[in-house]
Amino acid sequence: MPTPQAMQKPGCAGPPAGAVLARARMECGDYAIRIARDGTWLYKGSPINRKPLVCLFASVLKRGEDGAFWLETPAERGRIEVDDAPFLAVELFWRDCDCGCAKPQQCLTFRTNLDEMVTAGPNHPIRVAICPQTREPRPYILVRAGLEARISRAVFYELVALAQSETVDGRDVLGVWSEGVFFPIDDKPALDMAAE
Repeated sequence: MPTPQAMQKPGCAGPPAGAVLARARMECGDYAIRIARDGTWLYKGSPINRKPLVCLFASVLKRGEDGAFWLETPAERGRIEVDDAPFLAVELFWRDCDCGCAKPQQCLTFRTNLDEMVTAGPNHPIRVAICPQTREPRPYILVRAGLEARISRAVFYELVALAQSETVDGRDVLGVWSEGVFFPIDDKPALDMAAE
């Protein structure tokens, strides 16, 4: 069998040895994949029950500048539908740690439904959206660029139990500390009334 070099036409130089050739990524439109609010991945309405496959898909999940969610590999990409957030924070680990300031600080680490561990801090902020009508909190933590995990109700209750009162911009708020960063949960009076 001839070698690739022997098959080249005279005068036609191929790419240099070891060169990586760029290949155009194929746009595949909409995949029939949806991530439900509870973190379940569905294909054509049926749950994808193989966790390793879901983890593989999640590893190539990206968010576009327009807010759309994409499964993106070097060869192709396609849009998927996400009901709320692509991940769900299902467990909280609390510990004192040395975050580089020579004194122990509280660190809050979340485990997602896909077993990814994320520690709240400057690169992984906690955000709580409050429904204007019901005042119901919708808490999230940033997992990676543009991709958040919704914090489950049980885990949010654990956060509330760890909450401290602080004054932020002249307002009394309750929130949690992690890696030296304070994350407000809600105005203090609103949470006090919700607890009654």
